Amino acid sequence: MLDNTDMRVLKELFNNSRITMKELGEKVHLTGQAAADRVAKLEDNEVIEGYTIKINQAQLGYVVHAFITIMTQTMNHQPYFSFIKTQEQYIVDNYKISGEGCYLLECKFPSNEVLDQFLKGLNEYANYKLSIVINK
Repeated sequence: MLDNTDMRVLKELFNNSRITMKELGEKVHLTGQAAADRVAKLEDNEVIEGYTIKINQAQLGYVVHAFITIMTQTMNHQPYFSFIKTQEQYIVDNYKISGEGCYLLECKFPSNEVLDQFLKGLNEYANYKLSIVINK
């Protein structure tokens, strides 16, 4: 069970996972060593699964951000998965969902033309509904 200090530690790490343990301790009113022990415990208990970075996709040339709801055409989803595997450079995440659709693809594309080519290929394996991100 997590206490309030654990929750504050998680909040601070979410905001800046590169923070030093001394700085983290100061923010949550612990010593640096106590903060490090808390973080280690959260890691050991698999509350913290890993650390990552946030990338500005537009700075990398991916200016089109899209969510695509996937409705597979058959009960065999393997052809869809095979197609997605060939398009990994555009896929941010592929979520299995309930409700309308089978999967929700989060994608990034360098242009609308590349998006269009992706959708043409996708349409061989699944129907879809496209949503373009206007602003975050």
